[in-house]
Amino acid sequence: MRPEKSQMVEELSRQVGGSPYVLLTDYTGLTVQHFSELRKRLAGAAAECHVVKNSLMQRALEAAKLPKANGSLTGMTALVVGKTQSEITAVAKILKQFAKDTERLKVKLGYMGAEVLQPAQIAVLADLPSRDVLRAQLIGLLQTPATRLAVVLAAPAGQVARVLKARADKLGEAQPAPAAAA
Repeated sequence: MRPEKSQMVEELSRQVGGSPYVLLTDYTGLTVQHFSELRKRLAGAAAECHVVKNSLMQRALEAAKLPKANGSLTGMTALVVGKTQSEITAVAKILKQFAKDTERLKVKLGYMGAEVLQPAQIAVLADLPSRDVLRAQLIGLLQTPATRLAVVLAAPAGQVARVLKARADKLGEAQPAPAAAA
């Protein structure tokens, strides 16, 4: 392999190995303006999109010790990788919406760690809420039992107080009223 291709494979494998996920897409029919818009959207989610040659991508996947992309590295392929703080759900949402808007982009395959993700699995990830929303939901779930426990624990004390007040009122009615001084 020529030195420039070796260098490109090294760069690709570094990007693939340093990303929390890798998504391979088919960009057939996308214009330069489409690509610019996609890159702009992905930048907001701390992700990048690069056009790659299939043979170099296959070598980069092998160098990163990822499973083979059996049959997915055909046609026009673009690589989507993220920085360490990037969420795959946010990127999957962007790709899904972009594919809906342009009717051209298709997700071929993905990797999350060493796990291979099929297009249907990536579509499911796109429907998940973001990490911040999931955190808020978890906090809400954790707070709800504590609130209910406080209400339950306070209830017996309130009931005892009402019983004592009712008893005092009953005893107060039973005692004769003091005679008025004449």
